[in-house]
Amino acid sequence: MNLLIYKTLEELNHDLADYVIKIAEMSIEQNDRFNFVLTGGSSPKALYHYLATEGKHRIDWDKVYFFFGDERNVPADDDNYNGLMAKKTILDPLGIKEDHIFYVNTTLAPEKAAIEYKKAIDQHFKGEDIVFDLILLGMGDDAHTASIFPHTTLVKDEEVNVAAVYVEKLDTYRISFTAPLINKAENIAFLVFGENKAEALKHVIGDTEKNVDLYPSQLIDPIDGKLTWFTDEAATKLLED
Repeated sequence: MNLLIYKTLEELNHDLADYVIKIAEMSIEQNDRFNFVLTGGSSPKALYHYLATEGKHRIDWDKVYFFFGDERNVPADDDNYNGLMAKKTILDPLGIKEDHIFYVNTTLAPEKAAIEYKKAIDQHFKGEDIVFDLILLGMGDDAHTASIFPHTTLVKDEEVNVAAVYVEKLDTYRISFTAPLINKAENIAFLVFGENKAEALKHVIGDTEKNVDLYPSQLIDPIDGKLTWFTDEAATKLLED
């Protein structure tokens, strides 16, 4: 694990954008494509802006395929739909082709949407092992990541899969990668900043004994890949030196 701590969000997002582009360059050079899993919510908006502006001419975006690590069970035109946020902030500005974007079809029931999303991923990887080049993750102040929330069925899901999960405290369903699927990635990067994340981060990184049911982000431990945390001083203020 690599922990990077920044004084400002501008520095954090700039370095994370460079990190994404570096991995994209290597993946395209080696495999002629870059399989990139986006994270949702509001935290990555500045990062996506950097990639769509400063990074626009640094890689061949026609060779990038975009996926979503989780999705909210809302219509595609809803402001809470992760795909819409990404469409506005990075996909449309870069002119990404529709067949290079793998949206979650939320017109389907959550369980069916998860099944169909996994099928689409399997088809893209042509039945071979699903190993993404880079998965971006966020973390909530309750230590959830993707839609693996505390005390939900996904915490104990050991399948390499996409699954529907009911999140009781939100009274809604989500569609999410499971931790075993995430952990197969070549590279995983957490984007975590702000004082409200400090308590969760202290437990996820600092605890010697794991309690994944309470702190699901502890589940993220790549099998053969690299894990990097991009954080700020506020989020890491409770970590011991």
